[in-house]
Amino acid sequence: MVKKQYRSEIGIVGDILDVTADAGRDGALVSEITRCANLSHYVTLAKCDKLVSAGLVKPDRNGRSRVFLITDKGRQFIHELERFRITAQGLNLRF
Repeated sequence: MVKKQYRSEIGIVGDILDVTADAGRDGALVSEITRCANLSHYVTLAKCDKLVSAGLVKPDRNGRSRVFLITDKGRQFIHELERFRITAQGLNLRF
């Protein structure tokens, strides 16, 4: 039996930021983030609130729906995270 490796919190944050970056100006719906990042609705909301507090995403409204938009700081974070991923893979580290 192969033991499943779970994502780290930084991996989850990276997935959420990737979804919000891909969504563009319209922002990503909570349901879209939940589906694409493979998280529960409540975990998605909690992580998004953390990212809002850190200034990496900002909340907005699209009609009646709540959406999240990536900030410039969030885009910079994704760039640095990708550099870290490359280095970690080269060292055979799980993150």
